[in-house]
Amino acid sequence: MGAAAVTTPQHTVAQRWAQALLGRARNAARVTQDTALLLALAASPATHTPARRARLAQQVVRATLPQLPWFTVLAALAGLVLIRIVVVTAQSYGLSQFALEMVVRVLVLELLPLSAALFVALRCTLPLASELRRLQVKPGQPGLVPIDWLADEVLPRALAGLFAVLLLVALSGVLALVMAYLVVHGLSPWGLDGYTRMVGRVFSPAVTLVFVLKTLACALAVGTVPLVSVGGPVRPTNGPGTSVELLGLVRMTGVLLMVEVVSLVGNYY
Repeated sequence: MGAAAVTTPQHTVAQRWAQALLGRARNAARVTQDTALLLALAASPATHTPARRARLAQQVVRATLPQLPWFTVLAALAGLVLIRIVVVTAQSYGLSQFALEMVVRVLVLELLPLSAALFVALRCTLPLASELRRLQVKPGQPGLVPIDWLADEVLPRALAGLFAVLLLVALSGVLALVMAYLVVHGLSPWGLDGYTRMVGRVFSPAVTLVFVLKTLACALAVGTVPLVSVGGPVRPTNGPGTSVELLGLVRMTGVLLMVEVVSLVGNYY
């Protein structure tokens, strides 16, 4: 027997790892390609026909309206508790002058974009991914061209998820800034001048740019990654036993972590 015919367990494990890495690289490339195609379709005026605009409006209302009251209440309660903890802790250490700045940096810049992104993903885009998978198995659906599938079915849902994240981040950010002022100064208008200067100092041009890019990246990840992970009608990516929600959640979480790491580096290094 030749030496080439001998297969050691180490070689088998290495081959499996190589095949797994190659498969994940192919899936990542396909997701990136479909995401880029979605962005190109969204920027093309020819895509937005009257029928597709009506479908987009329907998806935006469907993705945003049910989330607004729940996320507003949860963000207000969690923000109020966090603001109170930070303010009381800072006062106990004689650092009350830094309490509001810490609240704005931690709550508005870091926590709220991720919270809104995860909330929209769990309540909206992951269920929409399951809905797309069910549409794939309808009779006659595999005959669709991939571009038509992306423009008719995926793009309205992706833009709706993106819009929902941006709206919730903006709404919760304004709410957090108002609550932080009320917790520290109450209804008195005399602290407004110093408070606005502090907020302007925190939101410097560089920090504002990083915050805007981070929010857009989180919204893009939530709006596209779970949906394009489903695959097109002519090239599905999951096996019959794979959960669409789990696959989309894992990929989206990885993208959100990378976005968060890059934003931290941009803000503090």
